[in-house]
Amino acid sequence: MSSLPSIYVFKDATALAPAFAEYILEAQAAALQRHDAFKIGVSGGSLVPTLRKALVGVDGVEWGKWQIFFADERLVPSDDEDSNYGLLKRELLDLLPEGTQQPQVFHIDFDLINDSLETADAYEKVLIKSFAAKDSVRLPSFDLLLLGCGPDGHTCSLFPGHELLREDVAWVAPIEDSPKPPPRRITLTLPVVTHSLRIAFMATGASKAEVLKVIFENPDAGLPCSLVNDGAKGKVVWFVDAPAVEGVAVQKKEWKSPSSL
Repeated sequence: MSSLPSIYVFKDATALAPAFAEYILEAQAAALQRHDAFKIGVSGGSLVPTLRKALVGVDGVEWGKWQIFFADERLVPSDDEDSNYGLLKRELLDLLPEGTQQPQVFHIDFDLINDSLETADAYEKVLIKSFAAKDSVRLPSFDLLLLGCGPDGHTCSLFPGHELLREDVAWVAPIEDSPKPPPRRITLTLPVVTHSLRIAFMATGASKAEVLKVIFENPDAGLPCSLVNDGAKGKVVWFVDAPAVEGVAVQKKEWKSPSSL
């Protein structure tokens, strides 16, 4: 299987949102054919508002069958503006139409945030209970991971050159020295990320062009996003807008709506 990701380019973030929704609904349908829940991991940042634009009020989203996990989390209170859970709650969960069956949301234990290792261990136990309750598994298999790309090429809370990129035992790891504030976080480890059945990155805006040029033209630089592209063996797709890949040599694919096939 090719390790090259599929790269879908849209005029702007508004044009991107409907295709992003269709991709997520495809993943949902595939997941619900395998089991009775859609296990999805999300990161924070600009991804979450795009999720809202893409999914709120859209037919076919079976929210009641979603199990939402976090690809990483900042060790701050849930109502802090830096909390990924808080962001998801404000920007998506609280805005679901009245009467919508609510998804299950698996956030960190906020009572533990003063101890990063304990928080990571507790969240790993949450994953074990969900993904390995019946059978022992080496790694969890998310049906879909939705990820962002930082200006330095980081994803989740996996940063360039950081020792956590070499972690290959833990499912969830603490980080005390994030180069991007806040410094204390937990994150899925790289083997867990690349073991997901589908991975979708979203990157928009001209500010992303410089790092995307490195990710796609110089993957041997070893940026975390490049490591995911390579390690996930062709299970990766990128949804980007035109400014994000201005001047970047990428092989663009045309998104074909399932309804048009």
